[in-house]
Amino acid sequence: MAHKVTFSVPERTLGREDVEFVVEKDGVRFGTLLVSKGAVEWRPTNKVYRRRMRWDRFDALMRESGRRV
Repeated sequence: MAHKVTFSVPERTLGREDVEFVVEKDGVRFGTLLVSKGAVEWRPTNKVYRRRMRWDRFDALMRESGRRV
């Protein structure tokens, strides 16, 4: 089954406030993706720490490992 992704957008220009995407798998929260102007962060469900990646590193990773569509 495909993942379900929902999000909330702040009412102002993206700055310090992240855009948050909640990802669910089979009706259970899988994790949360946070997007800011400086980086993307992944917060797995039931974990304290986030995983952060700067945009330039994210770009390099996607070019190296992402599947071409």
